[in-house]
Amino acid sequence: MYRKDKSIQMKSSASALYNNLSVLPISDKSLTYFTVVHGNTVNMVSASTDGLNFSHRQLQSKEGSVALSSSLITQALFCHSPLLSSLFCHSPLLSSPLQMYESDGSIMVYWHALDALETPQAQAVFARGIAPAGGRYICVGTSSGLVLVFDVPVKGTNITLAEVLAEHRDAITDIASETCGGGQNRAADLVTADDSGLLCVWKSGEDLRLVSKISAYGVTCSSVKLWDGVIAAAYGTGQIRVYDAATGSVCAELDAHARWIYSLDVAPETGRLLSGSEDSFVQIWQLSRCAESGSIEVEHRHSECVTDTQICGGRFCDPQGSSFAVTGYDLSEIIRYVQI
Repeated sequence: MYRKDKSIQMKSSASALYNNLSVLPISDKSLTYFTVVHGNTVNMVSASTDGLNFSHRQLQSKEGSVALSSSLITQALFCHSPLLSSLFCHSPLLSSPLQMYESDGSIMVYWHALDALETPQAQAVFARGIAPAGGRYICVGTSSGLVLVFDVPVKGTNITLAEVLAEHRDAITDIASETCGGGQNRAADLVTADDSGLLCVWKSGEDLRLVSKISAYGVTCSSVKLWDGVIAAAYGTGQIRVYDAATGSVCAELDAHARWIYSLDVAPETGRLLSGSEDSFVQIWQLSRCAESGSIEVEHRHSECVTDTQICGGRFCDPQGSSFAVTGYDLSEIIRYVQI
């Protein structure tokens, strides 16, 4: 179903972090932006659609204009919403801010200090997990289990902290927003996951309202996705659980990988689901709903072995899921695949 395409070389390798790859296609410029984190540096690559031209940029964790060599970035992610397309960087030092850049990494437009939060002195402080919600909010998870909700204006950069969601008791691992449209008829707009495996399902309006909690599975939920009212959650056991967002009921349980799953992604226009794991495999699944019964179905479509590679990031490169890219721990390249 897929074949290997030309790889993209990076200036440094990928750290062993969940979801350590972000992709932003810019169709009107025939470009695709890629970001991968290494230590305190974000590797950015812009690649032409034909794969012949590349441009590299590196961003470092900083406070003001001073680079912080001791700070480790926990995640860099393109956050695309109807109001903006930007790059968020998360740093785990108490003095280090969340940083928002223009999507090409050229200008920092906003930062927010985590030391405003009440955190025990001996506890590590970091941010992890980010997603847009409701067309006007951007949600960011923290190590204390809080989810920061930022209000993004239609114009300008006057971004403010609108509210803090406090339903989790463990560090947030990932946040996912609905990718399939549906407007006000959607069962949920946002899902947050934490280190205990607990999932919280949210509906947006004037603020974010908790719809339900899906009980902890007993192991970390490393990555989560939300598509057409379907929640796909990946766990440290190598399993993927598929839930109905409206009821929280389990629709399918997949023994997808032999080791810890590091990354999930979904193609919004087709419902293809990608999972990448420490076991060196990438699996492609098809999510769908039965038109008559409304039941959720999952079908395996493709398996790809990236030999001797601990996969730590995997993303589709387009909304249809016709191509995808993966990164691996200590690997200085982004490996791309295209549909046959």
